[in-house]
Amino acid sequence: MPSKPNKTHATAASVDAFIDKQAKEEVRDDCRTLMKLMHELTGTEPYMYGPTIVGYGNYHYKYASGHEGDAPLLAFSPRKPELVIYLYQEVVGPELMAKLGKHKATKGCVYIKRLADIDLKVLKTLFQKSIVAVKKAYPKG
Repeated sequence: MPSKPNKTHATAASVDAFIDKQAKEEVRDDCRTLMKLMHELTGTEPYMYGPTIVGYGNYHYKYASGHEGDAPLLAFSPRKPELVIYLYQEVVGPELMAKLGKHKATKGCVYIKRLADIDLKVLKTLFQKSIVAVKKAYPKG
């Protein structure tokens, strides 16, 4: 049976326009810092994944259930209460997260109020581990 199409997908909307619309300068600055780091790690340009997520890179996944789709390799979204950083859930372990700084986390998301509250070196390590884990779980071909 074909899987139901994903609601969220890549769009042609302007990332810069989306970032420029953020109300607070600190949020805009944090977004640009995340963009620089994600570009450095993926070597790809940003794109809008749905109306509120900035994505870098891409991978195709297929679950045992048959559901499949495309998703960003790394992504974030500036939401009103905090920044949401999307990571491959296998890398969000307690040891590394304990070193990150002030945050909340779920299986695949890290929530932070501002980048000044966290250790950017630890975040970079999380991004690197996430990229490796995604490429291992969903190799091309």
